[in-house]
Parts: sequence; C-alpha cells; structure tokens
Amino acid sequence: MPKAKAKSGSSAKSASEHSSNAGTLKGWKQIAGFLGEPTSVVQRWAATGMPVRREGQFVSTTVNELNKWLGQQSGKPVHVVTDDTDLSSELKRGLSYVRHKH
Repeated sequence: MPKAKAKSGSSAKSASEHSSNAGTLKGWKQIAGFLGEPTSVVQRWAATGMPVRREGQFVSTTVNELNKWLGQQSGKPVHVVTDDTDLSSELKRGLSYVRHKH
C-alpha cells in the first residue's frame, strides 16, 4: 500500500508551490515531489490505478484526486499536508473519523 512520506524543509515548500495552481500537479516530477516518493514509485502507482491524466506526453492530476485515492488505498481518511493546509480543520476531520469508528 502506498504511503506518502512526511515532508520537511524546502521539499514541503516546493510541494505547496506546485499545488497552489488550483491544486493541479503537472508532470511526474511534481507529482512525485508532492507525494514525497521517487518518480519510479509514482509511475508504478499510476500503472496500478493512481489517478493521472495524459496530456500529450505529460501527465497531470490534482491534490484532491491524490488525497482521495490515498484514502481509498489505506481505508482511512488521508490527506497530504502542505504549507497551505488548514491544520485545524484537518484535526477536526480526524477526530470526527475516530469518534465515528468507536
């Protein structure tokens, strides 16, 4: 099962820069940077169902599509956090999930 790695320092900043354009990630490098995984891993995930669209010789996806897909893969609500993420709302979402599971 895919795991998105936690980002720190400049890689987190570059991920939020990539996602700031209406949440669209273009190209394997941007998608891999957002997920914190090597390009080869991201390409393998795409071959097995990760949502990407072909645009000529390039691929694209959105932050929301990736978060939804990661949640489906893990069976739990998953959200990749960037510098633009509202951590308060994410904490509330997580607490709501835990309360409804018990």
